[in-house]
Amino acid sequence: MSNKDSILIFSGSANKPLASEICKVTNVPEGAINIKKFSDGEVSVRIEENVRGRDVFVIQPTSFPANDHLMELILIMDALRRASARRVTAVLPYYGYGRQDRKVEPRVPISARVVADLIQTMLPHRLLTMDLHADQIQGFFSIPVDHLYFAPVLAEYINSKNLQDLVIVSPDSGGAERARFFGKKVNGGLAIIDKRRPRANESEVMNVIGDVKGKNCLILDDMIDTGGTIGKAAKALKENGALSVICCATHAVLSGEAPDKLNEANFDEVVLSNTIHIPESKKINNLKVLSTASLFSRAIQIIHNEESISSLFI
Repeated sequence: MSNKDSILIFSGSANKPLASEICKVTNVPEGAINIKKFSDGEVSVRIEENVRGRDVFVIQPTSFPANDHLMELILIMDALRRASARRVTAVLPYYGYGRQDRKVEPRVPISARVVADLIQTMLPHRLLTMDLHADQIQGFFSIPVDHLYFAPVLAEYINSKNLQDLVIVSPDSGGAERARFFGKKVNGGLAIIDKRRPRANESEVMNVIGDVKGKNCLILDDMIDTGGTIGKAAKALKENGALSVICCATHAVLSGEAPDKLNEANFDEVVLSNTIHIPESKKINNLKVLSTASLFSRAIQIIHNEESISSLFI
């Protein structure tokens, strides 16, 4: 096999377990790379094997600490480009800064666009990501963006549970379309939490729009950050007679006291993906982590073979 026909997968330090699983599923050895920090916090990167003429994929979600992991990604891509890799694909299972996708008040940056510009400065050939907070972020890039969804993996798991009288609940009006789309996959109804957010990272649930009495409710969101919104949503659902409440999200940001808030909400189950590594220190009751490795592996192979990736978008 020539270099042109072979894949190399490298991982930053953000989510090595996911990268290792992707390599295992893809049947590709993990690329040798040395990443370290100097005493002043500067990141040092060295690629430990020949990448000339290779098709290279860099797996690095820009999760906490977002700035460190973003800098790692940029330096890894620069090292690969200078080492004459034929093609470099940035694989960001979680795209940090995605919530800052527009101007919500005067004199603020559109940070999601700034991050896109920073990534493109290193001239990657394409970006592969999952469940962007806002679809328009794809338009911030001038390179191709392959946007995968966690929904097929989650739907397969939920359908295996054979839940009756299932209602998919959006924790806010903005996620209603996501909840409606997922409901079609699992034969579930739709409800929406009406909330008011007095300030950043704080939410106040007002009421539930839809019939949830005696129903099995599944709260669906793209990420869980502080856990406040989804915890209050669970409380509102139970006060309205929900039979059970399951929490589902793609990205386990889990900032601060989020695990405690999820535990206090007493969910029947918390279902998350492994786009962000969940450390042992963040223990969540009734936690189920679904792997996205097979989906990313299929996408990587399709991109490498220059085939259509459309089948993975739905």
